[in-house]
Amino acid sequence: MDYRKESLIRHEQWRGKIETVCRVSVDSREALSLAYTPGVAEPCMAINADVEKSFELTRRWNTVPVITDGTAVLGLGDIGPEAGMPVMEGKCALFKAFGNVDAYPLCIKSKDTEEIIKTIKLLSGSFGGINLEDISAPRCFEIETRLKEELDIPVFHDDQHGTAIVMTAALINALKLVGKKKDNIKLVINGAGAAGIAIAKFLLNYGVTDITICDLKGIICEGEEWLNTAQQEIAKLTNREHAKGVLADAMNGADVFVGVSGPNCVTKEMIKSMAERPILFPCANPVPEINPKDALEAGAFIVGTGSSEYPNQINNVLVFPGLFRGALDVRAKTVNTEMMIAAAQGIAGCVSDEQLACDYILPFAYDKTAHECVAKAVSEAAVRSGVAKQA
Repeated sequence: MDYRKESLIRHEQWRGKIETVCRVSVDSREALSLAYTPGVAEPCMAINADVEKSFELTRRWNTVPVITDGTAVLGLGDIGPEAGMPVMEGKCALFKAFGNVDAYPLCIKSKDTEEIIKTIKLLSGSFGGINLEDISAPRCFEIETRLKEELDIPVFHDDQHGTAIVMTAALINALKLVGKKKDNIKLVINGAGAAGIAIAKFLLNYGVTDITICDLKGIICEGEEWLNTAQQEIAKLTNREHAKGVLADAMNGADVFVGVSGPNCVTKEMIKSMAERPILFPCANPVPEINPKDALEAGAFIVGTGSSEYPNQINNVLVFPGLFRGALDVRAKTVNTEMMIAAAQGIAGCVSDEQLACDYILPFAYDKTAHECVAKAVSEAAVRSGVAKQA
């Protein structure tokens, strides 16, 4: 099947992937009086007296917007908020299908950081959490940081943290197969944007100590004048040997390669220069950094990509439905590191030691059991770390 052509045909037929469904009856005078006026005045006044009641008396407790400005849409770049709508609608459908979370696409027609922050803050009283999506770096870092500081509901940038969580889950199980430890590997990330930097930070928190990041200009090294603010910060924590050069130099002797960059930038020769039993996660979409077949021919022991066309799909859909389900269930005030590590471990744990294989290191994205495991792990971590408003 040509998925691109067929998808366009289906979108013309669907005319949208989500819709509003009425949860109450309004087919009689009594029903209308309870759901709307005059009866509705009572819950309004209860919320006026205690705004926290909005989580009990409305659907706010289960509602999340999927927010973009259209500047970094699914590997397509800055295509605008309207063009980003099909992706946002798709994510909303996945939220509902796998987490029973009511999600709505909100595509903001602005690239101004302060304007976007203000808009989301003004709308936040309608939602139980905020999912940021496809906002270009480095603005996405400030937007998320400010919103986490200024709102008391979970704020989650999926391109950063969803990617980091599922990548870590894949690494956990891949390391079991190759017999290596997280604190004794050399890991290379290609791509120093939102996803690459978030993966590096998350893996450092998880316990991976030797990380080198590359971008188009070469290895990220502390002190380089061409680094942006976010890259300058991560440079202080990575590449502690202050190596310089290009991607091929960084991959020499590496145990793990993580790609969140662009197509066909990794060669067979680079893989042959890596350590014994190398792990490769070339996740650029729609074309990976190296074709999985070529990677295996060059000696890769385990390969995972962002595509459903190949085994070991490393896909954020394993993360965000369950993560928000767990956070919403306990009224978490934020999404913290403890909750995200619990999500990664929950995903990895869905593949038993007996099931684990080089072509099966992650559960399938449509495995509802996996999403339930993530939700449970996240809610328990929120309670343990003290950010849950209810147990």
